[in-house]
Amino acid sequence: MATIGAYDEENFKKVNKTQVRPTVEAVFYGNNVHRVLDLKEAYNLAKNSPGTVELTGMPVYHPTEQELPQDANVLLFNDGAIFGRTAAARRIVGWPGVDANALCTVVREAIFNTRHRRMYQADAYVGLDEDFMVKAHLLLPEGYENNLYNWMINFQYDNERYRPRYAASRRISDTDGDIFFFADPDWSHPDFPLGLAFFSPEENCAAVLGLRYFGELKKGTLTLAWGIAARNGYAACHGGLKRYTMKDGRKFVMAAFGLSGSGKSTITHAKHDGRYDIMVLHDDAFIVNIKDKYAIAMEPTYFDKLADYPIGCEDNKYLLTIQNCGATVTGDGRKVAVTEDMRNGNGRSIKSRLWSPNRVDRIDEPLNAIFWLMRDPTIPPVLKLEGPSLGAVLGATLATKRTSAERLAPGVDPNALVCEPYANPFRTYPLSMDYERFKTLLADGVDCYILNTADFMGAKVKKEHTLGIIEAIVEGRARWVPFGDLPGLKTLDMPDFKVDLNDAAYREQLKARFQDRLNFVIARETERGGVDRLPPDAREALEAVIAAMR
Repeated sequence: MATIGAYDEENFKKVNKTQVRPTVEAVFYGNNVHRVLDLKEAYNLAKNSPGTVELTGMPVYHPTEQELPQDANVLLFNDGAIFGRTAAARRIVGWPGVDANALCTVVREAIFNTRHRRMYQADAYVGLDEDFMVKAHLLLPEGYENNLYNWMINFQYDNERYRPRYAASRRISDTDGDIFFFADPDWSHPDFPLGLAFFSPEENCAAVLGLRYFGELKKGTLTLAWGIAARNGYAACHGGLKRYTMKDGRKFVMAAFGLSGSGKSTITHAKHDGRYDIMVLHDDAFIVNIKDKYAIAMEPTYFDKLADYPIGCEDNKYLLTIQNCGATVTGDGRKVAVTEDMRNGNGRSIKSRLWSPNRVDRIDEPLNAIFWLMRDPTIPPVLKLEGPSLGAVLGATLATKRTSAERLAPGVDPNALVCEPYANPFRTYPLSMDYERFKTLLADGVDCYILNTADFMGAKVKKEHTLGIIEAIVEGRARWVPFGDLPGLKTLDMPDFKVDLNDAAYREQLKARFQDRLNFVIARETERGGVDRLPPDAREALEAVIAAMR
């Protein structure tokens, strides 16, 4: 099997490295725990949970095909003031300043206080191919049945079809046990006013306390699964991957990496007016085997924003659940969701895999191109990056702005330009590991680009611009020109976006943004004890570009 799910005398101490895993795992076996084995049961529990809105005007599309009741409707559940992830609540074993023993005391008390409550457990698989399948277990209290149901459909719930596949999957390692994820959204503690998200990555377990938003469970589970992948020869990817097949049979595989709202889902699911045969792996979570170059999807469904999907949109027929949106009643008494973020800034849904009819869970053809999606106003709509170090370090300093999917700590400027390495704020291992993985891919012949999906010096980069650029690259008709005199950078001549590196004001702004990236890399050498220090060539690649702008 992929992970160690039962007592293994030979490897027990390799799996249980500290007191964290025994603390978290034991609660799963309590006599107040009800194990939810069936998706229909999870649906009914969620439908009947206090506060749920059953959207009678939004029936689930092909419900029995998805092991749901024939009369299943989309379920809406709304959180309170908080409707995004809380990065400030994270505490990760092994990071400087994290006292695992003290936090285990906090977690033990939280677990003890759930003993008089009915607890629900569910099982799922993360990774949808026999070469990478991780088993995960979730436990959370009565009252949060919607989060249980969401988690089961976001990942691949344990069923008769996947159970034998998991049994036949290869053992990942002798040190990785199943994921155990304990959550109590009702918990509070004066020392943790923003909640606590406590992770022990190498023990594959977590306790998330005082946090209701479903994204904490989704990304928390992925955090642990991506860590397993990274330790075992894969690049962990927060992005979308698709394969194009041209009319002449040529294939092109691309991956786009970006945070929520950057356009990665739009790019991944774009149909390009039927000009190509498209196969989609996933739009949010996958892994790439560095040695053999195949890619595997981590999830079957899609957890997407609803800002661009109005009432009556054709795509909405694929919805399974909705979070943090409004609701209204039609003239004939049917309840429907009010989308487009009219209630708050991060309305979300889980769409079924049926949304993408051309969906696969594994792609064996190696990557042709990587695209870093950025929201940096000094970057043209596209830059081609030459040299593996430059491509890898610009992924490590992927510049963007905060999104409504994040709950920020007091005093954090939501409009500031920030670096989020590889668009993955869920990494729990040294940054150099990702850097070397992506550098290896680029050195092996994968092309690398930046796509600016926001605006360039005040000119809006529209979806049509971005997709047109990608189509030109896929078809091999992109004609690159030097990006001024800057080494390793090329761009396209686009009439709507004039690039003038002789403009002193623009050149100074561009230089300042590259200096920001260099400062970020330099800061990694000392922050958190230097755990995210990058190799010297990363710094040198940025310094060469900055030196050319003097």
